[in-house]
Amino acid sequence: MRRNEQATLSSEEGTREYLTFTLGKEEYAMDILKVQEIRGYDSVTHIANSPGFMKGVINLRGVIVPIIDMRIKFNLEQVVYDEFTVVIIINILGRVIGMVVDGVSDVVTLPPEQIKPAPEFGAGAHADYITGIGTVNKQMLIMVDINRLIASEEMQLMEMADEQLDLAA
Repeated sequence: MRRNEQATLSSEEGTREYLTFTLGKEEYAMDILKVQEIRGYDSVTHIANSPGFMKGVINLRGVIVPIIDMRIKFNLEQVVYDEFTVVIIINILGRVIGMVVDGVSDVVTLPPEQIKPAPEFGAGAHADYITGIGTVNKQMLIMVDINRLIASEEMQLMEMADEQLDLAA
């Protein structure tokens, strides 16, 4: 194998596809392989004493799915849900979870060299789930590691809501 061919192969190996979505004025990106489906926002069943970012649950073909409002989770201003508001159904860590976002933009392919390390946020900020900043056509994308976000200590509160559902059944 010639040197140029080897360089091309190694750079293509790290290239991954990301689903981009909007929250407020910012664009975020997550690994497309975590996405199960995208659906319009519909009413949810609210769970008493659940964290503020948990809108409630839906029944998705027999599976009870917790729905998280990412605007609340990321401390963004409130927005009125409209026809562009969607729920990204993800399947990670053995769980199916819905994420409410303002809209889904695109699927982009990014090689590693288009992703810069996440900036340091300081001791008070809890943004371990932001893995970097990607750039596509001079537009910045905030890269989110959904595994880290869902596995975070704060999100573990969702397991309590699941337990409350089990007790109520």
